[in-house]
Amino acid sequence: MENISRFQLQEVLFSSQDPKVSNQLKRLLSKGKIRKIAPRIFTSNFDDPIETIIRRNLFHILGTIYPGTLLSHRSALEFKPSLTGQLFLSTTYTKKVKLPGISLQFLEGPKPIEGDTKLSGELFVSQKARALLENLQVSRKTGDESKCLSINELEEKLEQIIRINGELELNKLRDQARSIAQQLNMTKEFEKLNRLISALLTTKTSKILSSPIAKARAFGLPYDPHRLTLFEDLFRQLKSTEFPLRIEQNTTPTAFRNFAFFESYFSNYIEGTVFEIEEAKKIIQTNKPILSRNDDSHDVLGTYELVSSLKEMQITPTTPDEFLTIICDRHSILLRARPAKKPGLFKDKNNFAGSTSFVDFNLVRGTLIKSFDYYNALNHPFSKAAFIMFVISEVHPFLDGNGRIARIMMNAELVKMGQSKIIIPTVFREDYIGALKKLTKKGKADTYIKMLQRAQEFSANIFGDEMDEMEDYLISCNAFKDDSEFILKIPTRKKKS
Repeated sequence: MENISRFQLQEVLFSSQDPKVSNQLKRLLSKGKIRKIAPRIFTSNFDDPIETIIRRNLFHILGTIYPGTLLSHRSALEFKPSLTGQLFLSTTYTKKVKLPGISLQFLEGPKPIEGDTKLSGELFVSQKARALLENLQVSRKTGDESKCLSINELEEKLEQIIRINGELELNKLRDQARSIAQQLNMTKEFEKLNRLISALLTTKTSKILSSPIAKARAFGLPYDPHRLTLFEDLFRQLKSTEFPLRIEQNTTPTAFRNFAFFESYFSNYIEGTVFEIEEAKKIIQTNKPILSRNDDSHDVLGTYELVSSLKEMQITPTTPDEFLTIICDRHSILLRARPAKKPGLFKDKNNFAGSTSFVDFNLVRGTLIKSFDYYNALNHPFSKAAFIMFVISEVHPFLDGNGRIARIMMNAELVKMGQSKIIIPTVFREDYIGALKKLTKKGKADTYIKMLQRAQEFSANIFGDEMDEMEDYLISCNAFKDDSEFILKIPTRKKKS
C-alpha cells in the first residue's frame, strides 16, 4: 500500500491485517473517500448501486477474500449467479455467506486439481469435465436453488459440444471425466455422464435422454437451437398480426408468364446474375442460353421454368418430408447446369455471407424439419410465405441458389391461395437484405415483415397481358435502378375488374 491516491484509483478495496493498510483504510473511511459495502470490502465508487459493484468485481472479491476456493458445480459452467442469486463454490467447509445481491454457497469438497484453472487471484474454476461430474451429484434442491443444472440443460451442453466441435471432442471430454472421477471418487457421477454421452452418440439407448435437442441428436436429426428460437419469434409475430389479402391479378396464362419473366429476372439479378432486360427476354423467348454466359443463362431459364408453371407453383408441403423433397426437386431444376453446386442435394460444407454463418451442414435436415411445425400452424398465405422464405434463407441448405429457392417457396404459398406473388426489384435490394440481417442478428421481425408487405404492395400492381405495359410500370417505380441512388415508388394502378 503506497499512498492514498493509489487507493482512490481502485473501485474495490479490502481490509487487511497489515496495520499500515488498516490505518489507511480508516483514514479514507473517515474522510468519506470510501464506503463499506460488505464485511472486509470497501469501494471508492459512490455512484453505482452496491449490488452492481459486487457483481462487477465478484471474481476479484472471491479470489482475494476466499483464496483457494473453487468455482464449482453449475457456477463453473454458467460463470454467473443463478436467477435466484446463488453462486456455488467448493472449499474445505460448508457455509452460506450473504453479499449484497448474491448468496455464496460454500460446499465441502475436493480442492483444485491439475486441469482446474485459476480465474482471478487465488480463485479457481472447475475444468469442464469436473464441472459436468459435479452437476450430476445428488442435490436436495431444485431449479435455481440447486447446485446442479437440470438434466435437460446438461444434455444440451453435451449436444452443443458435438454440434460445434464434433464427436471426437465429446469422447475426449469423456476420457478426461473418467480419469477425474477416479481421482475424486466420483465414479457414480461418471456412470451417469457416460450413459448420457453414449445415448447422444447413439451407442446406447436414447430413452434416458430428456432434452428435445439431445433426443433429436440421438435419433439422427440434430438441429440448430438458436435458429429454432429465431423461427419461433417470427412465428409469434406473424401469428398475432393481421395482414391484408392481395388477390392475384395475373389470372390469364399470358399475364402469369409475363409476371414470371420479371420474377425470374429480378430474383437472379439480386444474386448477382446480371443481364440487360433485352438479353433476358431473348434467353426466355428462344429457350437458349447466351453462349458466352451459359451457366448464368441456365440460372435464368431454370428459375423461369419453375415460376412460370402454375401447376408447379401451386405445390406446397403438407409434411416435413414433402418440404425437404420439394425444395430439393426445385433446386435440382434451378441449378441443373451447375453440377459443381450439387443441384438437388443439401450442402456438404458450411457457407457464409460476409460475417454471417448459416446453419451448420450437419444440422440442415433437422433444423428444416423442426421449423415445419411453426409453418404448419400458420394460416394466412402471407404469413406462411414470409415464414418459409426466411427459414430457407436462414438455414441456407444448399451450396448455391438459396435466395432464389427461398423466394420461389415464398411465392408458391401465395399462388396456392390466389394471392399476389412478391418480386424484390433491384432498387429494393438493400431494404430486403438489410431486413433479413436485422432479423438474423437482432431478432427484429417487424422490420422484415414490413419490408415484405411493401414488396407485395408493389408487386400487386404488376399485372397485364402486355409485357411492355408491365415493364413501363416497373420503370415508373424505379424498379431497375441502383438502390443506392433511388427509392422504390408504388404508383397506384387501377385493378382489373
